[in-house]
Amino acid sequence: MDALFSQLFAGLSLGSVLLLAALGLALTFGQMGVINMAHGEFMMAGAYTAFVLQAFIPDAGVSLLVALPVGFVVGGLLGLLLEVTLISRMYRRPLDTLLVTFGVALVLQQLARDVFGAPNVDVRAPAWLSGAVPFLGMNLPKTRLFILGLAIACVVVLALVLKMTSLGRRIRATVQNRDLAETSGVSTRATDRLTFFVGSGVAGVAGVALTLLGSIGPTLGTNYIVDAFLVVVVGGIGQLKGAVIAAFSLGIVQATFEYSTTASLAKVLLFVVIVAFLQVRPQGLVSVRTRSLA
Repeated sequence: MDALFSQLFAGLSLGSVLLLAALGLALTFGQMGVINMAHGEFMMAGAYTAFVLQAFIPDAGVSLLVALPVGFVVGGLLGLLLEVTLISRMYRRPLDTLLVTFGVALVLQQLARDVFGAPNVDVRAPAWLSGAVPFLGMNLPKTRLFILGLAIACVVVLALVLKMTSLGRRIRATVQNRDLAETSGVSTRATDRLTFFVGSGVAGVAGVALTLLGSIGPTLGTNYIVDAFLVVVVGGIGQLKGAVIAAFSLGIVQATFEYSTTASLAKVLLFVVIVAFLQVRPQGLVSVRTRSLA
């Protein structure tokens, strides 16, 4: 029983990291059809934001709490800059956006090396996140619990924004039918920019959270970008609910495979499961329902 709970927590912990990495993509990929390969570098920017702030704020706890909103702004501004300068010229050309954003990702990685150096750097975790919490005979790391809580909080905030605000209504209208939204008076151009800012900002928050798990470096984002896209595709394009279910499901499945095999083989088996699932349900777990007769 202890082993079962341990693996379940390991899966939820991994799923929370995947969810933070994929939340922003679920917005931008779903609304604009943009394959943003630089999304991982926005996570890297958030992580380095936490590193820089810690040099000015000695208290690690205060530094972490300040880094979360600042990382959101830094990631959001980078995403907005990318959208205004490049992506806005390539809507409806997903392969072009893939190539361009991949090039941007390489540029941002090299920029991080030039500014911070090639070796990885560490961000101190606050004292109140050190140690573990005993639960059912297990010791649950406080850092993992914090990331799990942060992921849930981000989902709740995004869900409230999408359901309760005018921005959320504009985003949902644009996702479901862009042409109809435009004829109804919705500025889809402004909506795209705001959505890209929010999605990239969430990536910055994810980067700050990842500093609690280990060293950070210029290639931090490349370790998560593929898994983030898998979460979005399995969950359903542009579906927040689907992304949540997919992230935790994939996390639990991978943790289960890792328990009985190796990490590399577990990743291969996870890909096999995903491919088999998409053959049965190519639209993902959750799909957009409309009244269109087309």
